[in-house]
Amino acid sequence: MTSQEGLKGKVVLITGASRGIGRAIALRAARDGATVALLARSVEAGGKLAGTVGSVAEEVHEAGGEALAIGVDVRDAEALGAAVDRAAQALGGLDVVVSNASALDFRPTCEVPLRRFDLMMEVNARGTFALGRAAIPYLAKAANPHILTLSPPLDVSDRWWGAHLPWLLSKMSMSLCARAWAIELKDHGIAANGLWPRKTVESAATVRIGGEDLIRRSRSATIMADAFHAIVTQPSTRCTGRFFFDEDVLREAGVTDFARYANDPGSTLLTDYLVDETEAEYWPIDHEAMG
Repeated sequence: MTSQEGLKGKVVLITGASRGIGRAIALRAARDGATVALLARSVEAGGKLAGTVGSVAEEVHEAGGEALAIGVDVRDAEALGAAVDRAAQALGGLDVVVSNASALDFRPTCEVPLRRFDLMMEVNARGTFALGRAAIPYLAKAANPHILTLSPPLDVSDRWWGAHLPWLLSKMSMSLCARAWAIELKDHGIAANGLWPRKTVESAATVRIGGEDLIRRSRSATIMADAFHAIVTQPSTRCTGRFFFDEDVLREAGVTDFARYANDPGSTLLTDYLVDETEAEYWPIDHEAMG
């Protein structure tokens, strides 16, 4: 399924790149010999969560790629635009842009403070739009340009709409950006797709939601990184306007062994939120932990 050329010599820009899925994607691109622009708020070590853009940049170098680490908050559209300009000008353009930075709060309508609603809309919806707006002029000059949003399919069931409207509005806005860009940018040859996990994936969010127990029943972020690679190495004119699940992408690419992605092969994996599966088991949401 994937291109034989991979990402060697390509420039990949990732938001939320200091840990979790963003970090895993950066390292996967680096193994191909890509140059990676790492954008995230975490610049200095010692915060609540491990990882900074600087520490990931070091890992990218060790993995065989080149890296440019830029500290930026995607809520600041002017600073985000300047970061995209800096990356593109310093690295000779952009080939792939990944909108990964995200904020979450699973509480229902009347339990979510407006400041939390605003945060999710600013990071997820506005941040994705601002990223695309800044990057599209550079992507239009690339040979095989891709935009990938870490967001769900647009056809989730009532189970999710009824329980998580504030968060879902912001995540669906990311998906709407991908869908609309696939149409808007078709004549420019720029692909736009969404990617979402079928099973829970280890990240800062899973640590917050369920701690070590949830991590044990989750997959490594490398499954999302491998799925990313399988998508963005496709011809942009033939792979656009789709919402992929990580498993489906990798099966199409010929992967049959998914046990290697499990954090604990002996544990039963949990189905991720916004995925509808028969007899699925989901991690119970603790609304108090969201406060």
